Amino acid sequence: MKFLARSSVIALSALAALSRAEEALYSRRLAKRGIDAQGNYNISFFHVNDVHAHLDEFSSSGTDCTKPERGCYGGYSRIKTVVEEQRPNYNDSLWLNVGDEFQGTLFYSFYGGEKIAETLNQMDFDAMTLGNHEFDGGDEKLGQFLENLTFPIISANVHSQNEKVNKSVKPYHIFQEYGLALIGVTTNETKSISNPDDSTTFSDVVEAVQSAVDEIKATTNITRIAAITHIGYDKDQELAQAVSGLQLIMGGHSHTLLGDMEDAKGKYPTIVDNKDGDEVFIVTAYRWGEYVGYIDVTYDTEGKILAYHGAPIHLTNTTEQDADLQAQIEAWRGPFEEFAAQVLGESEVELDQTTCQEKECLLGDFMADAMLAYRKNNTDDVDFAIINAGGIRVTIDEGEITRGEVLTSFPFGNAIVEIPVSGRELWEVLEGIVTGVNVANGKEVTSFFQISSGIKVEYNPALNNGSKLVSITIGDKPLSNDTTYNVVTLDFIAGGGDNFFTPKTEFVVLDTQDEVLVQYIQAQSPVNMKLDGRISETDGQSGSGNSTSNGTSPTSSGTPPQQTGAAIRLGSGGIGASIFGILVGLLML
Repeated sequence: MKFLARSSVIALSALAALSRAEEALYSRRLAKRGIDAQGNYNISFFHVNDVHAHLDEFSSSGTDCTKPERGCYGGYSRIKTVVEEQRPNYNDSLWLNVGDEFQGTLFYSFYGGEKIAETLNQMDFDAMTLGNHEFDGGDEKLGQFLENLTFPIISANVHSQNEKVNKSVKPYHIFQEYGLALIGVTTNETKSISNPDDSTTFSDVVEAVQSAVDEIKATTNITRIAAITHIGYDKDQELAQAVSGLQLIMGGHSHTLLGDMEDAKGKYPTIVDNKDGDEVFIVTAYRWGEYVGYIDVTYDTEGKILAYHGAPIHLTNTTEQDADLQAQIEAWRGPFEEFAAQVLGESEVELDQTTCQEKECLLGDFMADAMLAYRKNNTDDVDFAIINAGGIRVTIDEGEITRGEVLTSFPFGNAIVEIPVSGRELWEVLEGIVTGVNVANGKEVTSFFQISSGIKVEYNPALNNGSKLVSITIGDKPLSNDTTYNVVTLDFIAGGGDNFFTPKTEFVVLDTQDEVLVQYIQAQSPVNMKLDGRISETDGQSGSGNSTSNGTSPTSSGTPPQQTGAAIRLGSGGIGASIFGILVGLLML
């Protein structure tokens, strides 16, 4: 399929020889100026993002690839092969990592950042920016990880008081040999979706990037400026429109698939205009290392892009693995593989994760039900459970369920807690989630939710922000403002994670989420369930069907300011209790 930017159709015939039609993309500036060998400069970029500790190949659901006949994807030994084969084909190139190497498989849960650092150094990256998950263990553990890396780390809006982090992270890096500057930024939602130190701050992304661009132009003769941005696809487009002097963005964080393939969310590259009316090209490479992004650009003497082509490279069973690196990765599996392979039970259905950030999903139902059942084993005085969709990482396939799958699907080590919540607060919490803006503080809610049996939520996405929630039923009764409900959730959420609740400080920490799910699988096997509509969309009006103390919608006061658009819900789990400690203890048995 042919991709063209906003240029005249007449330009096609003149440009066809420049690259293969299916991957050739040209900007409108090319049609106006033409290719001129005088001073124009070509460079290729390879990029990867959101690998999430998938050092080894994985199945389509993100768990270990135990059934190759169904397809295996990614793995750093395949990435290494592709990049080392491709880069010699180009005179100049950069190989970039856009963050979120931490959290997602037992390679991180067991080893922390140690084996990830060893792998990244063998990949010969030219630079990396920080993802939010790099802060999951706090700044000190991040600092130790960064000290072991052998390439530049850049993020212009991260401000840490930790000496190791502060020493390792710079706003941008100048590649003198290419006459190019590269800026990095990290999502400023990291405070609510990860575990940085209290003293660590994340400044405004647009201001940080524009300040870096201005400094580069004021202090160097560099005209070619690009960015690696761990902020999400929608935010990348907003950033591109809000700054000047930036032509290329390689992004991450939102796990967005771009390209010609089925289910792609946009074009590779996506093109928007910046403040000066110049085109900015945005690319990202999905998640887990299933794709390596590749884009080749030609800059003019002003640092603006004349021509570009490229496409994401898909890594499948047919992609050769680097033998030496794969041998190391397989050896690292040894200490945890027997533990991870323990079969807990089986499922007669696929416990799907893929829609958890959008609507009720089967794995969300299952996990929330497990938490509710866990508390009901000890007390009848509990109403329902709620979790953040961002903490549900991968699908659990039909068939045998292993401990490794549980830890991959719920890798954060969060602990179960119980908190009392008034009916009025609960209404506002759920209104904030479906609207995307917390009613109490007016800040963005960064994840969708999943709930257990015992509660039913109806909302109308067509209504105005702040009034989308239609009804809440708890047990068999409409929610009451004056009733206090006992809610089972996670320590991360109770503490303010993803901005669901006003942070709670008094709660008892119980078992870890993964252990609760293990017990539930063993009790329920074989698992056979289906969606039951506990979260549903409706065309009803706000507040209908709810019993309140004054007969009005609980959101009749304190409604947040009107927002435009729906907030992207990314979110993640927190750290909570340490999976590492659990693993080590069990392995010592």
